[in-house]
Amino acid sequence: MLKKLSADNIYIVCSHTDMRKSIDGLAAIVQQQYQLDLFNNSAFLFCGRRRDRLKVLLWDDDGFLLLYKRLEGGKFNWPRSKQEVRNTMVWE
Repeated sequence: MLKKLSADNIYIVCSHTDMRKSIDGLAAIVQQQYQLDLFNNSAFLFCGRRRDRLKVLLWDDDGFLLLYKRLEGGKFNWPRSKQEVRNTMVWE
């Protein structure tokens, strides 16, 4: 059963990610490349090379949830570096 989804932290994985990866592959990226805790109520955002697909990995109390969005038209404005994230995000 799905509950109301929320995340204390949202992490954007810069550059492109192989969209063939499933939960285990994306979790490995988070743990090995970024040394982040997958279970601390955080959402991890990944985008494909064509920038028309987005995946979100989120721990949901008893298992992982993988959300997938494919745009029918247009592309995500996806950052390639930490500096691009700083330049494009709105901070409140």
